[in-house]
Amino acid sequence: MTYGLYKGIGLKDNFPKFREFKTGDFIAQSGTAPDLPSIEVGDGIGGLIMSILLWIGMTIIIFLLLILLEAFFWISIFIILAMLYWVFFRALKFVFSKSTETKGDIGISAIYSLTYTILYLGWIFGIVYLTEIFR
Repeated sequence: MTYGLYKGIGLKDNFPKFREFKTGDFIAQSGTAPDLPSIEVGDGIGGLIMSILLWIGMTIIIFLLLILLEAFFWISIFIILAMLYWVFFRALKFVFSKSTETKGDIGISAIYSLTYTILYLGWIFGIVYLTEIFR
């Protein structure tokens, strides 16, 4: 940051806009589960065939649920990365907004970069400290 402030670097906001996406209710409203029939076939060849068919059916259901879990995982990762990008970009953009004042002066550039580093790291350590106190 010191070098960037010394040289007078500025940041350009070219983050893609996601406002074209429509918001809505994509997940159906949760309600009560339907009554499932009881499957009792007993012992013998009928029970063996039915248990094999149920085993195959449950395998397919678990496979589909794993695919949905993977999609949820990737969406969560995308949202977390977008939030981190925004926080760090906005922080650096705010720091480099002072570059017109500090251009060519290494002392003031170092003071600004040290101050913002302490501030940005301080609130993170403050949050960790408060979670340890209230735990």
